[in-house]
Amino acid sequence: MSGSIDTTQSLKLGGAARSAADDLVLRLEQLNAIGASLSAERDINRLLETILTAAKSLTRADGGTLYRITEERTLRFEIMRTTSLKYYLGGTTGTPAPFYPIQLYKDGQPNHSMVAAYAALTGKTVNIPDAYVAEGFDFSGTRAFDAKTGYRSKSFLTVPMKNHENEIIGVLQLINATHPGTGEIVPFSPSDQRLAESLASQAAIAISNRALINQLEQLFESFINLINLAIDEKSPYTGGHCQRVPVLTMLLAEAASETDQGPLSEFRMTDTDRYELKIAGLLHDCGKVTTPVHVVDKATKLQTIFDRIHLIDTRFEVLKRDAEIGLLQARAALAERRAAPQELDAAELAHRERVRQLEEDRAFLRACNIGTEAMRDGDVERVRSIARYRWTDMAGHEANFLTEDEVTNLTIRSGTLTAAERQIINHHIVATIRMLESLPWPRHLRNVPEYAGGHHERMDGKGYPRGLTREQMSVQARIMGIADIFEALTAKDRPYKRGKALSDSLEILGRFRLNGHIDPDLFDVFVRKRVYRRYAEMFLDPEQIDDVDESSIPGYTP
Repeated sequence: MSGSIDTTQSLKLGGAARSAADDLVLRLEQLNAIGASLSAERDINRLLETILTAAKSLTRADGGTLYRITEERTLRFEIMRTTSLKYYLGGTTGTPAPFYPIQLYKDGQPNHSMVAAYAALTGKTVNIPDAYVAEGFDFSGTRAFDAKTGYRSKSFLTVPMKNHENEIIGVLQLINATHPGTGEIVPFSPSDQRLAESLASQAAIAISNRALINQLEQLFESFINLINLAIDEKSPYTGGHCQRVPVLTMLLAEAASETDQGPLSEFRMTDTDRYELKIAGLLHDCGKVTTPVHVVDKATKLQTIFDRIHLIDTRFEVLKRDAEIGLLQARAALAERRAAPQELDAAELAHRERVRQLEEDRAFLRACNIGTEAMRDGDVERVRSIARYRWTDMAGHEANFLTEDEVTNLTIRSGTLTAAERQIINHHIVATIRMLESLPWPRHLRNVPEYAGGHHERMDGKGYPRGLTREQMSVQARIMGIADIFEALTAKDRPYKRGKALSDSLEILGRFRLNGHIDPDLFDVFVRKRVYRRYAEMFLDPEQIDDVDESSIPGYTP
């Protein structure tokens, strides 16, 4: 009988051992899976939350707190979780823990009375079966919390988080291990401690790596902003563009990603995709650092370093002076030979007519110089006719009234740029592509040159610099093309035009959709999802935000 009992007990003990071993293997597998997920997480708050949640799960803890060491040598409460109390603070909750940081030093001395501070200062794990009877640590704050909430904080496992450089960056504290069978509060076992220490080590490395990556990304974005600031300092008319186009790009990209019908129903973006497009948007005009300021800022046709219309004004004054001298000479000659009064009247009438013509010609050239409307053939011929006037310059040389360069500029059909200057402006995208393609992009940013370099291409292949067609372009590049155009139409800080109203801008954009300039599917999303309205509320003046009749927009069917 006794042998039978011994055998039964032995089987039970063996089964319990196997059960404990199986449980440990299961938890080790869980730890490995957690390690992989930690390395993949990009958001620091979600990362911290995953760490604490995983630690609680591995050790079957009811509660836990994750602290991080600050530059002020304190432990900051990052995340707190207590399952039984449904007590959730920090992390993705958006509600920070309302507790003062724990001081690592008091009066210059190490603060060993607080268990979390002790673990951070010594690098040692502290495993306490029952905080209410433990000696050597101050748990008055814990007792106050328990008294307020009715909780009973008992077992504590406090683990320092040490990264690959042997630097302690925080503390993981777990509270109230629970028995898997009975749910009873029990001390943390040695296997719990080893698992928590292993997780804390992995977590510290993951946090350090993510912090380093975030710092590098911040540095990279700051460098991009530095480039845009350089462009802004060169010209206030393009700096705002460099900031607004990325915003509009992301607004349209999100709208396209949310579309669940039509040709764009399968277009979706991950957080990595969003970051890549954001960087492309910020860098889409970086080549403008090579564009001469006098071309970028050319507000009038005759502007270079200054507006040369004033030189032409001076020449008109010289011609008027010459006409006045001619009249005076005619009067003297007529008086000398005692001419009839009618001859004097005719001379004065001719003088007035000449002055009137010069004033009209001056007003005409001033209007031509503004360059806001397309010039007619008759206007071009009139400029060339005025150019043939003769005048005597300051050196006493007789010359044509306008130089060849002035005629070339004043006869620009539309806008303020000559063909050569447009080539200079257009070169910025070539410079942008060359600059971006020269960089050693990491894999998650490898499409930045294509996205940023395609915003001047057209769907029909008539764009520049590569003449790509719609099929040869990514959705992201096509998105950026629409954002670039709409921003330019509505921009109110350009030297050569006023910002257009929403209705006018959408009418022009609709014509671009019809003539093969922009992507028709993205244009539909732009209008249907009211992306234009959200952008307008962010950047346009109130007088630009007029009522839009979407049914009248060319190429759009509500």
